[in-house]
Amino acid sequence: MARVTSSIAWQDVETVLVDMDGTLLDLAFDNYFWRRLVPADFARLHDMSIEDAERDLAARYERLQGRLEWYCIDYWSRELRIDIRMLKWQHRHLIQYLPRAPEFLASVRARGKRLLLVTNAHRGALELKVAQTGLDRHVDGMVSSHDLDAPKESAEFWPLLQRRETFDPARTILIEDSLPVLSCARTYGLGGTIAVRRPDSQQPARVVQEFPAVDGVGELV
Repeated sequence: MARVTSSIAWQDVETVLVDMDGTLLDLAFDNYFWRRLVPADFARLHDMSIEDAERDLAARYERLQGRLEWYCIDYWSRELRIDIRMLKWQHRHLIQYLPRAPEFLASVRARGKRLLLVTNAHRGALELKVAQTGLDRHVDGMVSSHDLDAPKESAEFWPLLQRRETFDPARTILIEDSLPVLSCARTYGLGGTIAVRRPDSQQPARVVQEFPAVDGVGELV
């Protein structure tokens, strides 16, 4: 398979949009948090088995997947009666960059490209991860979908982002692990869309056929 780097005409790129969780930061933290830590607290709170808690939460997650509430830690704190902010803070030491992600960010800026972090993460979660990783020092700006009141996998998000950040879609690329988000961005007219096959370092790489793909952003350095 040809390396994606050979297909990027960097001279034609002005703006690079990059996702956070599963693209720059290891999704292993979020998977562990929502699939293990939250069910354990939920089970204790409701005096139920871990298995029942996991089934209950999986159904709740599925109902809201792709909607802004799915990413909102305030919503889940109210819904589950768990202090999600505090629980994340207590386990912040588990937040890690994916391999060579800082080097990738440095290489983009060294090329003179505008580099924007564009994430579905709630501002509270974003602030925690920035405090833990110093991610804000590596980008030119950060946008949460909650700022625009629309998730990235919605058609509404992209014109709102363009009005806010004033970029030329044809000269912009997006690097992202979510295939629905990539599909929406491509439909909007972004000049390039690149998928991350291995967003969770503890899991094998996925098969991605719809988009040019890399195991991780380190391959783009």
